[in-house]
Amino acid sequence: MSAAGVALMLGGAGIILAAAPARAAAEVSYATECIPPPISGLPPVEGTTKVQITAPAEAKVGDEVEVVWKTTQAASKNPDVLDLEKDTVKPTGTLKVAGAQSADLAVEGPRQNPPIPKNSPMVLPDMTAKLKLTKAGDVTLTPDKYNINVSKPLSTDTKCSPKAPVGVGATIKVSDGGGSSSGGTTTSGGTSSGGTTASGGTSSGGTSAGGTTGGTTTSGGTTGGTTTSGGTTGGTTTGTTTGGTTTSGGSTGGTTTGGTGGQSDFPGKEVAVTFECKSPGPPSIASKVTIDAKKNGGAYDLTVKTAKGVMNSPAPLPAGALKPSMQITVGGADKGSVAVAGAPNSGPLNAGDPVSLSDMTGTYKPGASGKATLSPGTLTIDVTLGGQKIDIPCTVKGTAPVSLELDTTAQPGGTSGGTTSSGGSTGGSTGGAGTSSGGLAQTGATDHGVLRALGLIAGTAVLLGGAVFTFTPWRRLRGTR
Repeated sequence: MSAAGVALMLGGAGIILAAAPARAAAEVSYATECIPPPISGLPPVEGTTKVQITAPAEAKVGDEVEVVWKTTQAASKNPDVLDLEKDTVKPTGTLKVAGAQSADLAVEGPRQNPPIPKNSPMVLPDMTAKLKLTKAGDVTLTPDKYNINVSKPLSTDTKCSPKAPVGVGATIKVSDGGGSSSGGTTTSGGTSSGGTTASGGTSSGGTSAGGTTGGTTTSGGTTGGTTTSGGTTGGTTTGTTTGGTTTSGGSTGGTTTGGTGGQSDFPGKEVAVTFECKSPGPPSIASKVTIDAKKNGGAYDLTVKTAKGVMNSPAPLPAGALKPSMQITVGGADKGSVAVAGAPNSGPLNAGDPVSLSDMTGTYKPGASGKATLSPGTLTIDVTLGGQKIDIPCTVKGTAPVSLELDTTAQPGGTSGGTTSSGGSTGGSTGGAGTSSGGLAQTGATDHGVLRALGLIAGTAVLLGGAVFTFTPWRRLRGTR
């Protein structure tokens, strides 16, 4: 049967075949700079974006046509920070409309993607938009800036924009006629190649410190055979106890010295410390730190305070998301370290809010007799967001000053040569090389090396996509206590 016969049969059956407008897609490549979210602490990413723009080749004035932006290559990879879960990535972008009519056409894609492993190409869903044609002539469509939003472990945006002129992605020939006709071609402009593709900034969550600060406990003077520290010899005895007086050693080098007489509270000296943090943490944290001790039998209950508002929150954080801990370095006659930990932030934090680390507590059990010194050591910030736990270690830059000196007596199972584990409880135990700190409710996966990149944190930058983490705002340090 001839083609005409087939057409007649279909027409007689009430089936109408309409020729669809011809559509064409031309790939455009352009140099791009992507800015990871602030929480990542990552630098801008320079790379190449490759896009295909699909639109009708011909149409008429008054038509509303669909335009599709397909990203065949994002400007960066998902960094070696976090695996992105399925359906967590949503792109939006802008097409420049020029020629017979001009406008900025917003395109948007669904939150739809396959799981994206660390250090692998970003996979973005297609973005679409409707364009109303208002004037006859050639209408050109050119890709411009785009944004990649990642919803987990917290919502972050990576903003990408062209760094060089971009070629036309598609051209629609618009006529004043009574209908669109099939055929025609869509032209594409010259492409400009970008730089080499760099891995982007994705990262898990961002973290900032926050939470409540616990007060210190002070006690009044003791009765019976004691004098205050400061190097005074002799002195008078108060209370009902008779006999000689006990003197404590004077302060040495500005540090606070505690004796073993009747004194129970030993306030430490406030010392300035700079911590250098790994990604996704801030590059550094500068803070005043004070180590106070309260005698408890043969051991000492420690309270470690840091400055208030040492950073600004890089992102919204729910209550309980952030918890600090620190390894106190023991020197002098005794050697080792003592783990102290603080409570999680008690309330939610908004992006940009000043946050403080809660007071950290732990127990020091001397392992040697003599004068032992206590200095700030490695600070760790634990962030739990969206089922992901991120540990951010911050090491002391240089040598930390001594905050407190104690006259100690060796105790069974003491610290000397090891690490005392504690979580704010009294009477810690002695461990080997490992430490354990107070528990933070686990809501999901445990630490899996997020810090090698994020970053997030990057921001834990987490790009999430070419895209996330990150902690740059943490550089904005505040005053001290």
